[in-house]
Amino acid sequence: MSSPLAIGAVSAVLRNLLDNGLVDISGTLGPVTVSTIAPDRIDLDAADASPRLNLFLHHAGENAAWRNRELPSRNALGDRTANPPLALDLDYLVTAYGFADLQAEILLGYAMHILHERPMLDRAAIRRALDPSPLDVSMLPPAFQALAA
Repeated sequence: MSSPLAIGAVSAVLRNLLDNGLVDISGTLGPVTVSTIAPDRIDLDAADASPRLNLFLHHAGENAAWRNRELPSRNALGDRTANPPLALDLDYLVTAYGFADLQAEILLGYAMHILHERPMLDRAAIRRALDPSPLDVSMLPPAFQALAA
């Protein structure tokens, strides 16, 4: 993990990827909302409810393959001089909500297709997703300002 903000950045990048990919079907299903909140926080009875795709991080755990790659290094006094990398596996729950027949299934199918087509995110995609320009960063909520920085 490169920084304490890395987990939030991964969620933001995946949300951006899904949001951009679902623009193509907004004509078929209407405007689609992509969110990253806990499933129990989604208000399906809201007056302005629209089809929604939700990406929720439900488990973060150490990667077993990288866990013992390097042991912590210590000097002659026993003080730690280096730390092994903290590699994490992030498990997401993707849920789709629709208000018409088969709407949720179609939305989930598109989401799975988008994620299948992009099994790896390159550096350019990550930078695009986290780059606030042409927006003024001060207009964003504090959490997004920290991610952009």
